[in-house]
Amino acid sequence: MIPVLDLTTRRLYLCVGVREDMGEFLPAVLRGGVDLVQLREKNLPFADQVAPGRQMLSICRDLGVPFVVNDSPSLALEIGADGVHVGQDDLSVAECRAMLGSEALIGLSTHDDREFDEALHSDASYLSAGPMESTPTKPGRAGTGRDYAVRSQRRSDRPVFVTGGVNVTNVASLVAAGLRHFVVVRALTESAEPERTARQLREALDAALAMSI
Repeated sequence: MIPVLDLTTRRLYLCVGVREDMGEFLPAVLRGGVDLVQLREKNLPFADQVAPGRQMLSICRDLGVPFVVNDSPSLALEIGADGVHVGQDDLSVAECRAMLGSEALIGLSTHDDREFDEALHSDASYLSAGPMESTPTKPGRAGTGRDYAVRSQRRSDRPVFVTGGVNVTNVASLVAAGLRHFVVVRALTESAEPERTARQLREALDAALAMSI
């Protein structure tokens, strides 16, 4: 496990499922500026995620980037990941913390103000808010809108990573609205040039942050 990090410096969070080209794709987006990675694989059983997860962990270690898995603290333990991200219907933050220890990164998804209020009383390392707009990565879940994400960030004592439709064209306006931490999925996973896209995202993000100081 890498040393405990100040997640306030982590801005661009990739969620990605198992890919055949992971050995090329993941280093490319990390070079481009991704600085937090989650294996989010909803279609494969536990056993089929172990080897890909270990490959991703090795790549992230080489480039000094934290790596977590989705839903399963058991998978995190199996592969030695830095932590786990859980949703409202998964194991609780307290249960994950008991399994993974005090230094593990534990993220928690929220989708409305009630969930966010409860999350603030948890021991999560970071929270997520969204999706701001409906997305195929979360089928059946309506978008929460930007206001919920902004409101959550303002109320939080820890980083809030916003989800849902973040891309090169809108990240600057999201920063201007007060948001600081972003989950990116399709903008990178569907890009024909993922390193270039990641770099464009990072440059737009950093420029907007510099303007907001």
